[in-house]
Amino acid sequence: MKCLILAAGYATRLYPLTENFPKSLLKVQDKTILDWLIDDIDSLGWVDEYIVVSNHKFAQIFSNWAKESNKKITIVDDGTTSNETRLGAVKDIQFAIEKLGVDDDILVVAGDNLLDFSLTKFILYAKEKGTSCIMRYYEGNLEKLKKTGVAEVDETDKIIRLTEKPQEPKSNWACPPFYYYTKEDAKLVKEGIEEGCGVDAPGSYIAWLCTKTTVHAFVMPGKRYDIGNLESYEKVQKEYKGLL
Repeated sequence: MKCLILAAGYATRLYPLTENFPKSLLKVQDKTILDWLIDDIDSLGWVDEYIVVSNHKFAQIFSNWAKESNKKITIVDDGTTSNETRLGAVKDIQFAIEKLGVDDDILVVAGDNLLDFSLTKFILYAKEKGTSCIMRYYEGNLEKLKKTGVAEVDETDKIIRLTEKPQEPKSNWACPPFYYYTKEDAKLVKEGIEEGCGVDAPGSYIAWLCTKTTVHAFVMPGKRYDIGNLESYEKVQKEYKGLL
């Protein structure tokens, strides 16, 4: 299994911290955000390669970081140099799949989120289901629902519909940027793009995929920290205690 980490954004809302440094390598407590994520995932022992998709501006910084790791980490440079020219998450996923010839199950994670529970629980859930899967959590705030992916699910956890940033959310199930693609479904990303699925938000591919095949939604057993601005970064520095 491969783990693909999305880290090609420019994090303009975190300036000046990220003006010349990637958000995913900012430290929380004594470790970078990426090291928190990778150390957790690696504890299961199922991932044989971590693929970090970067933009051209920060690719060398990621490469220097990867050299210090004892894990197999491959840095993919998507060639973009500004927030205005970024490819978008779904195109970054396809870029990495094509460039490296990935032919495996893929765990896709955003490189700027931390969790207080182990992602291994999500991986085990996906393996048990045998399908592509997403994560979900209950969100009671209507305005927050309008800014994220929202899933409608049945009693078996199967996704009926997923909508990115809906103006009228049909449920309270918000979906963070953590996904499990089966090997077969990873091959369909290009088709999804060609058929017009959105490319900016990573959930846009799942919104398309669940109309083609079965996708399940795992209920998060804990909390996530989305590090999007200086305030949220300061908050996670104070509150984050690692995994439950």
